[in-house]
Amino acid sequence: MSWWLVNNDRRGDLLALVAGALLPLAFAPFGLFPLAVLAPALLFFTLFDLSPRAALRRGFLFGLGLFGVGVSWVYVAIADFSDSGVVTALILTVLFVAAMAVYPALFAYAAVRLRQRGPLVSARWYLAALPALWLAFEWLRGWLFTGFTWLQLGYSQIQSPLAGLAPLLGVYGIGLACAVSAGALAWLLHDGRRAWPGAVLVLVLWGGAWGAQQLEWTEPVGEPLRVALIQDNLPQSTKWDPELFDTRLDLYARLTLENIGAVDAVIWPENAVTVFYHELKEEYFDWLAAQARAVDTDIVIGVPVQRTDAVGYYTSLMVLGGHEAAYHKRHLVPFGEFVPLEGLLRGLIRFFDLPMSGFSPGPAGQPPLPVAGQHAAMSICYEDAFGEELLHNFPQATLLINGSNNAWYGDSLAPHQHLEISRMRAIESGRPLVRATTTGISALADHRGRLLSTSRQFAREVLRGSVQPMQGMTPYAKWGNLPVLSLVVVLVGGVLVWQRRRAIG
Repeated sequence: MSWWLVNNDRRGDLLALVAGALLPLAFAPFGLFPLAVLAPALLFFTLFDLSPRAALRRGFLFGLGLFGVGVSWVYVAIADFSDSGVVTALILTVLFVAAMAVYPALFAYAAVRLRQRGPLVSARWYLAALPALWLAFEWLRGWLFTGFTWLQLGYSQIQSPLAGLAPLLGVYGIGLACAVSAGALAWLLHDGRRAWPGAVLVLVLWGGAWGAQQLEWTEPVGEPLRVALIQDNLPQSTKWDPELFDTRLDLYARLTLENIGAVDAVIWPENAVTVFYHELKEEYFDWLAAQARAVDTDIVIGVPVQRTDAVGYYTSLMVLGGHEAAYHKRHLVPFGEFVPLEGLLRGLIRFFDLPMSGFSPGPAGQPPLPVAGQHAAMSICYEDAFGEELLHNFPQATLLINGSNNAWYGDSLAPHQHLEISRMRAIESGRPLVRATTTGISALADHRGRLLSTSRQFAREVLRGSVQPMQGMTPYAKWGNLPVLSLVVVLVGGVLVWQRRRAIG
């Protein structure tokens, strides 16, 4: 029956498309994490006897299903918050989905070409070659053209035993474990009578991950930090409306003053104020800082900051209160915060003329910011999707602070997926997470990524609570992605060496 499903181009292609479309259900808000094994397993199974050209097509169809469902929120951002129009928004979304689908297409092509280099027994094909190549192309997608890490397999396992691998090998290590499990399942579908070593490997892998989950890699330092997260829930369209600007300033000031003194820090989201810091420093921010100092509270504000050379500007998080310090976002969103090939594209398509879409990247290696007696590893919105870029903060940083603006994506999958990604950073580093957003989901999570409290979406709310700062180094914080990427090289290299020896012998 299983061979009947794939021993036909149309049936196999349809199965790959459906499997790809089901995979987003493994991620938030659905959380059906076993699908992160089942969906890739179906793709792996359909590749066994394909030609490279057919594999390229089948992998592309899998990608169309995956990204067509999983990042459909790209359409919301373009259609609802630009003047591009429905048709342009649809075209740009389709082009983006198709571009992302190229990665699973190239994975499938490379896997089949590798198999054609020489005979591969099922164990090496399913448990080494396919998982290693899958992870290699996930890593490539997370790096090439500034990277796009959404829907990487590892993020789906926040609630599964495989989360125990995050402090050891990071999200890519979890992704490799998912891919190995998918390979074992595909081998079982292909040859159930001989696939028992794969089943044993999966049991050992998941059992070991569960065991690692019981370990504590970091330890508490200092007293719990009391925080208040300001979620303004103002429509995205009001951020640059001059008639509503004073209303925005008054709202943030009022909500902040209602909470300082009762907490150690008040956190604003990304670009809560949309004029340059220096333009409001004397009349607004200095006054707020004085109010905070009087009650021994720090305020972290999201605001654009003009560069010292006055020819560009940053999107920043600034600490006000007992001292002043700033973090400038360094990993910018293509087309949203800067325009690649700006001279060619800006003005050509109206979407690329969004307000404040010409930010400069902040310098690399910025240190943690002092917040209420602790040191915070800062990230702004999208850049917390790149865990390796936070590692320079450790071991000094004792907590994570993220300010985001998810209003761009409306009532879509994106805010839920983004919170899941942020929680992975907490597990990898063994640090608690404080996350303030404009329209939700604002959240507090502990050092294991477990949610302590969350805000409602699309509601004006001040989320108050406390997190326990942590110190120490997880293996991932120390070594980053080097171990898991080295393992991928070893697996692929081992397959190539085995093939060469077989060819010579």
